[in-house]
Amino acid sequence: MTATLSSTRARAALRTTARASAELLLILLMLAVTLWILGRMWSVVWPLVVGLLLTTLTWPPTRFLLRRGWKPALAASVVTVLFLLVAIGVVALIAVPVASQSGDLTDGVVEGIQKLREWAAGPPLNIGDAQINKAFDTAVSRAQDGLGSMVGAVVTGVSTVVNGLVTAVLALFLMFFFLKDGPRFLPWLARQLPGRLATDVPAVAERGWDTLGAFVRSQAAVGLLDAVLIGLGLWIVGVPLVLPLAVLTFVSAFVPIIGALFAGLVAVLIALVSNGLTDALIVLAVIVVVQQLEGNVFQPMIQSRGLGLHAAVILLAVTLGGSLAGIVGSLLAVPIAALIAVVWNYGREQLREPSPPSATDTSDAGADAPVPS
Repeated sequence: MTATLSSTRARAALRTTARASAELLLILLMLAVTLWILGRMWSVVWPLVVGLLLTTLTWPPTRFLLRRGWKPALAASVVTVLFLLVAIGVVALIAVPVASQSGDLTDGVVEGIQKLREWAAGPPLNIGDAQINKAFDTAVSRAQDGLGSMVGAVVTGVSTVVNGLVTAVLALFLMFFFLKDGPRFLPWLARQLPGRLATDVPAVAERGWDTLGAFVRSQAAVGLLDAVLIGLGLWIVGVPLVLPLAVLTFVSAFVPIIGALFAGLVAVLIALVSNGLTDALIVLAVIVVVQQLEGNVFQPMIQSRGLGLHAAVILLAVTLGGSLAGIVGSLLAVPIAALIAVVWNYGREQLREPSPPSATDTSDAGADAPVPS
């Protein structure tokens, strides 16, 4: 006999699906409005995010000083000044050796261009000097024709640099205030919220803070691993400026994808102009191998342990963040995914039904109950 579908169950399933779809659409609409508001407020949100990330990096020494009886303002001031000195030292560690060897590097670039012209003049290309000069003149004329767009690009670049400096200054001030007044924030927040929110929101905020700290520590560990491996490879090949390049690799690790490409490009260029094409190809191979190990092995493993996320989730989050918001999206994708996981896990804990009492608990309760007289 052929089984027939129940019309009552079918209507109930359709109603449930429609209700769930409507609720999902409302949630997506709320997320879209939230993202639009954050986009309109990005000039304030971005320094706040950078300040929070810097605070997670500088909070351990501040906490150490506070536990030794230091005043919050003094501890925050000392740590902020030390952070500035370390940042300036890192810049000097990169800039001073490069400046001292800039003459040799410039001569190497000129020599490399001359070798490239000699190679192009020989077989199989057989490009003469007249053709090279003609191509150069054509490039100069095109550059002159596009002078307006070049000026616009320069103005845009200057504006970007100015915005970056303003963001850095604001983030630094926010970091100082977070270090100084951070421990008082959660009690103050609990007093401002009504009812259940006074407990839930501070609890989620505390877990989110721990997650951000784990993200910064894991990113620093990945950057240190990259710097050591790439620096060791550069030292073995005999490339100059090994220490500045290693420091640059460590710093650029905090900017996913673009940072690694930039540091690798600088290392390959210096190897090319100082050691030649063969060593440059060896350096390129070393960087590619290290970056592949970092992106596919080290970073997912370290961050998955520190953030409680699966390695596949981290890879998908970085890919999605980069496609949606470029460099900033790649930088913030992993901490945002970890914060979403924190909220999700806390919600599951609060919505979980209490487990029914076992038979042993029931018998124990009966044994301990007073006997009525």
